[in-house]
Amino acid sequence: MRITYDSQIDALYIRFIETTVTTKNLTEGIAADYDSEGKLAGIEILDAVKRFGKEKNTLKKVVLEEIGLSA
Repeated sequence: MRITYDSQIDALYIRFIETTVTTKNLTEGIAADYDSEGKLAGIEILDAVKRFGKEKNTLKKVVLEEIGLSA
């Protein structure tokens, strides 16, 4: 899993697998990427700081719970 944040466009991206994807917009500013088998490959969130809070450390801590990935 790879989590990246682009402060220039305020976008958070969580990539679960490296692959070619098809993107589906879920709602304004939130999109999901799917692999060729329809499995979730990543999530993109625009206006991340605006959505999650304007605190200086908003995107410095990531908590992962109950995530299972299989090869």
